[in-house]
Amino acid sequence: MSIDASAVVHPSAVIEPGAVLGADVRVGPFCVVGPKVVLAARVVLKSHVVVAGDTEIGEDTVVYPFACIGEAPQDLKYRGEMSRLQIGARNRIREYVTMNPGTEGGGLITRVGDDCLFMASSHVAHDAQIGNRVILVNGVAIAGHCIIEDDVLVGGLSGVHQFVRIGRGAIIGGLTMVTADVIPYGLVQGPRGALEGLNLIGLKRRGASREEISELRALYAALGAGTLRETARKAAEGDAVGPKAREVLDFILGPSDRSFLSPQ
Repeated sequence: MSIDASAVVHPSAVIEPGAVLGADVRVGPFCVVGPKVVLAARVVLKSHVVVAGDTEIGEDTVVYPFACIGEAPQDLKYRGEMSRLQIGARNRIREYVTMNPGTEGGGLITRVGDDCLFMASSHVAHDAQIGNRVILVNGVAIAGHCIIEDDVLVGGLSGVHQFVRIGRGAIIGGLTMVTADVIPYGLVQGPRGALEGLNLIGLKRRGASREEISELRALYAALGAGTLRETARKAAEGDAVGPKAREVLDFILGPSDRSFLSPQ
């Protein structure tokens, strides 16, 4: 066990031998920290938090009561292999959130980036790769092997199917089931999610220029004219495009285990 002298641990908390607590860590009442857990500087576990497995939590992250972080994957194929959960800095992990480590079939690691917000009762499954500044609203379930890129917002009570990729800056409306890949900056909503446009509000909030938005709108319209990959391939071979449109094209032409949600 390695506990920095500046760390504060409530007397009712259980810190198992082997755990590492960095500078100014705060562990509240009735928390349990496992023997392979690393809590970086200024991590706060509010109370009744369980952090298990080979789990690392980055600096300034706050974990709220009754979250369960790093317990065994909810996957029948899991056979106890050693795997990891790596969580970045400045995340807010709210009540009853669950996050699981990886499995042998998915690279043995689940990753969460920086500056994310995981609202109450959201779930990050085994082998998922979560980017930076991602927001999962209450009750969102991210299935195994998903890739959620930077600046994605997933609305409340939505689900994302295994192996789905959601591109940077996309937005998923509440109560949506996402079963196929979502292009960067896409807008998806509905009981079975359909691509219904672009995340214009998100683009404007992140400083996209009028020219960039116009180019994305034109690309979106072109993508609805035929087979998505073939249309994207032709667009990529055409005139020079801006960085955001290029990002969409590269995403569509990249490797994937799923089909795409096509423009409506």
